[in-house]
Amino acid sequence: MPRDPRQIQLEIDAARESLAATLDQLTYRTSPTRLRAKGKDAVVRFLQTPAGQATVGAVGLLVTFVVVQKIRHRND
Repeated sequence: MPRDPRQIQLEIDAARESLAATLDQLTYRTSPTRLRAKGKDAVVRFLQTPAGQATVGAVGLLVTFVVVQKIRHRND
């Protein structure tokens, strides 16, 4: 039983629109500007938590320790 050409064209058009919408979504989701902003927001949110503040404090302490050790070894 042959298919109606108009129905085939409607199906092709619907598939094309669906693919275009999918492509638009992928383009939005992978936008470097959007990903950069999303990453920055995630880091800022993390740094505002107690765990984030503890991490910053620990890194600061470690850097201070390394600098003091280098200065001590330079003077020996």
